[in-house]
Amino acid sequence: MAKRIFPAAAAFLLLLALYFFWPGNQVEVVIKEGSGASQIAEQLRSAGAIRSSTWFKVLVRLTGTDKRIMPGEYSFRRGASSEEVLWRLINTPYISDVKIVIPEGWRLEQVAERLEANGVTSGEEFVKLAKARELEGYLFPSTYSLKKGQPAQDVLNLLKSEFDRQIRPLFSEGFPPGLDEKKVLIIASIVEREAVVTSERPLIAAVYLNRIKKRMPLEADPTTQYALGYWKKRLSYKDLRTPSPYNTYYAKGLPPGPICSPGKASVEAVLRPANIDALYFVADRQGKHVFNVSFKEHLKAKKRVEAAAKEAGIDW
Repeated sequence: MAKRIFPAAAAFLLLLALYFFWPGNQVEVVIKEGSGASQIAEQLRSAGAIRSSTWFKVLVRLTGTDKRIMPGEYSFRRGASSEEVLWRLINTPYISDVKIVIPEGWRLEQVAERLEANGVTSGEEFVKLAKARELEGYLFPSTYSLKKGQPAQDVLNLLKSEFDRQIRPLFSEGFPPGLDEKKVLIIASIVEREAVVTSERPLIAAVYLNRIKKRMPLEADPTTQYALGYWKKRLSYKDLRTPSPYNTYYAKGLPPGPICSPGKASVEAVLRPANIDALYFVADRQGKHVFNVSFKEHLKAKKRVEAAAKEAGIDW
């Protein structure tokens, strides 16, 4: 009799193990912080992880595990039992933090793309809220430890609070003549996109401030790139005529707002620019720039740079 029972029991245990642990087709589900049992049940059913949201909710109520469900990113086999899924949700260690690097000089759409790619929040919602609050330039570039599935508003608040902590103290001593917080950030964002070498930031800032004092058009390439919607490497004459208030080849004065998130060094450069009279600069394709006071000398410098680049085989 015992000889017959053991094979049957073994077969039953094998079938049970296959039912609970056979991978099958996988579905990805992100459980957000603060989600309730009803919301989670519907989310699991919609994704195909469970068949019945009603039984899942009943199971949670019977076991009293509502507060024990761990937020995070999960992979379930399609059509799994509610018992299996609930066990995973209350026993899987919650590893929520993901390091996100927001580089200096990124526009908010780039920040949104990186956040969404890492499962932190909805890129579309992030852009929508950031534009509504006019936060371009206020999303401080740094390394952040964020949770997956965070509301976009919470992420924006964090980046903005870091701006307030890092940048706002710089404004405590006031602003140079003719400038205010917004103007400083606009110019700093242009400097951020132009500068490669940190030591040149005050020089580049000085050029733009000198042009503003003389009521000259800024003619800053990064503003045209921003108007186009992306950082285009080679701008054409047609690009420079793009009708946009952000394009400083087309519109006079400063753009309506910052074109990216500047770092601390660029803001400091605008607040404390170099003491030079230069009105022009040209990139030497080696990471630095050649600065000049007169347009005639600027054209000469540009020709020298182009010739040197051609001789070195550098794509101009």
